[in-house]
Amino acid sequence: MSTTLEGTAALPQPAVAPRRRARRVPWKLILPAIPVLLALVVALAAPWIAPHSPSETELGARLRPPVWEAGGGPTRLLGSDRTGRDVLSRLLWGAQVSLPIAIAATVLGATVGSTLGLISGYYRGPVDGVVTKLIDVQLAFPFVLFAISVIAVAGPSFGVLVVVLAIGSWVGHARIMRGLALGLREREYIQAARALGAGGPRILLKHLLPNVLSVILVLATFDIGRAIILEATLSFLGLGVQPPTPSWGSDLRDAASYIQLAWWTATFPGLAIMIVVLGVNLLGDALRDWLDPRSIRGTPGAP
Repeated sequence: MSTTLEGTAALPQPAVAPRRRARRVPWKLILPAIPVLLALVVALAAPWIAPHSPSETELGARLRPPVWEAGGGPTRLLGSDRTGRDVLSRLLWGAQVSLPIAIAATVLGATVGSTLGLISGYYRGPVDGVVTKLIDVQLAFPFVLFAISVIAVAGPSFGVLVVVLAIGSWVGHARIMRGLALGLREREYIQAARALGAGGPRILLKHLLPNVLSVILVLATFDIGRAIILEATLSFLGLGVQPPTPSWGSDLRDAASYIQLAWWTATFPGLAIMIVVLGVNLLGDALRDWLDPRSIRGTPGAP
């Protein structure tokens, strides 16, 4: 009896590592997702939680410091800008511009780029040649110069910004999806589906797309942070949404001349951009580790 117990105790316990991974991995996703979800909630709730209108000016309260500094007051918790507009209210309303533009541009760029990349890598031939030439042309043209040219002709608006940012992001998806499709098209299950009579569109949708969907999701997560920075850059240059619509980038532009006199006018919009982009990038890292079956961190014996 004792021999049987000893033999049973000596058996390996294969369920330990998966249980540890299942307990630890969600925290890698939850923690970086907190600032991202908070920014989304703030963007949706801005009309109800903002203490003032973002375009309301009060010259008697211009350049008022935050509440914790001398001269600040409870009516302007984060201070006011050069025209007396409430910095906190403009931060809250600015999330309604930066986040929707970044998310919409990322979805559009990921959809177009992934579709072209999968088609190019699977069919090859002339289709692949056309797509790769488009990618080369896109990479050879400076994005900022392209954005300035398009916005100067079409005019700054929500839709134009989404299209411009999507054009700047589709290339990354197309290159990676093309490389994955070139490798996957030679796998046995793809060849078996082709031998059974499955057409190209069915193979792309039923076999290739499910295998690369996690990669698309991770790339899109990183693209959201990149799009937020690019939107803020264009708004800083005066090519984003136009006043009186608040934007984090336009707030930084307005604060550039007062950064030494009123540090809060530039600090808080800059912090908002940094925190949200950092949260999105960390979320992308966590998604990459979680969706990669070869990565089991935090378990005994894991690399």
